[in-house]
Amino acid sequence: MIRTLIPALLLASAAGSAQAAPIEGDGVAWDIVEGLTTEIGPRLAGSEAEARARDWAKAKLEALNFANVAIEPFRTEAWTRGEEEARLLAPYPQPLAITALGRSVPTPAGGLKGELVYFPTLAALRAAAEGSLAGKIAFVDHAMQPTQDGSGYGIYGDVRRAGPAIASRKGAAGVVIRSVGTDFHRNPHTGATSFSDGAKPIPSGAVSNPDADLIARIARRGQPMRIAMTLTGRPNPDAPSGNVIADLPGRDPSLPMILLACHLDSWDLGTGAIDDASGCAIITAAALQASKDGRLLRTVRLLWAGNEEMGSQTSGGNAYANAHAGDRHALAMESDFGADRVWALRLKLADANKALGDRIKAAVWPMGIVPQSGPAHGGADISDTVKAQKLALVDLGQDGTQYFDLHHTPDDTLDKVDPAALQQNVDAWAAVLKVVANEPGTIAPIEGATEE
Repeated sequence: MIRTLIPALLLASAAGSAQAAPIEGDGVAWDIVEGLTTEIGPRLAGSEAEARARDWAKAKLEALNFANVAIEPFRTEAWTRGEEEARLLAPYPQPLAITALGRSVPTPAGGLKGELVYFPTLAALRAAAEGSLAGKIAFVDHAMQPTQDGSGYGIYGDVRRAGPAIASRKGAAGVVIRSVGTDFHRNPHTGATSFSDGAKPIPSGAVSNPDADLIARIARRGQPMRIAMTLTGRPNPDAPSGNVIADLPGRDPSLPMILLACHLDSWDLGTGAIDDASGCAIITAAALQASKDGRLLRTVRLLWAGNEEMGSQTSGGNAYANAHAGDRHALAMESDFGADRVWALRLKLADANKALGDRIKAAVWPMGIVPQSGPAHGGADISDTVKAQKLALVDLGQDGTQYFDLHHTPDDTLDKVDPAALQQNVDAWAAVLKVVANEPGTIAPIEGATEE
């Protein structure tokens, strides 16, 4: 699928924005995003940088007077990046901007060369005959389009998550995909893939969207394509990671707590500003803002999770659920969708808590945040705890129209964070926390919950 051209006016506007000086913010949330991206930078799961980030987070949370601040180590499945290079050999020699996907295995010594077979969609790859890709390299297209709620990430993301395993089962020696992103920059998007159901891991990479357009144009000409690529990243199946937790003690410690989560790790191409330093900044600043006029009734627990990006059963969310299975939680929220303005509210509450839901809605209406159909879904860092304890959920949906321009790319940097939008997130979260963390009654489990 070939993208349409951006109007010249938008290009000119983007160029002007790029030349403007970055806007500096202030306050707790900005200090966290700025500090984490400046003093630590990329925080690949299992790396020395992720370990430094945990120490940084612990010191920051202690300085902000949170209680029970602790690093909780766990072992995890991680991945280490290596050399990355690709070029078309035929019919038209061209360099390609490529990045390896998490769980890719290395190409052979000297790189991998072979016929490049074009598939316009993941469905077309699924339909390929068994064994038809023996010794070949698959290319999977399927361009993602922007949406405000980010819903396109589910179906288009499957090209990255499932495509390499499908290609492997068809006999492919390697796979290249169009980046799962909505930008027009020559920045490839990384991210994890999964070799499930016994699929043999193969070298797997993503090219930038302009390079994917190039491959699609060449494929339309009907001439055989050949590619050479070198990817030396490799799995690291038993790496150190860890969670950082902190409490804001409530007036009544007998009440089940409120769990707020983000993830501390990031991919290594950028500095992890929107994914997910902003999330950690938002939940932390909101907890403090909600309690500035006095202690909240319920304890608020912060979880800065390790190794979210690899999406494995050894993630920080899974480790937290196991380590804190005996802790009583009532409701969970997660911030992991950047730092653009909150516009949508979704709830998952038991029928008995309809009045609580009405108070949450009333708290955010003045900010232009309106209820949306369908239940809240939470996120990867809270999902295991939510499932085990059947927790109520609140989702504050951010505007994701531009999120996948930056997601998992070198452009995920501090200058992309708007301080005013970041503070709007904090205000929205604090408004919700003042309601749910001061709820004296039972916040019931979600059996029989009504989708609002």
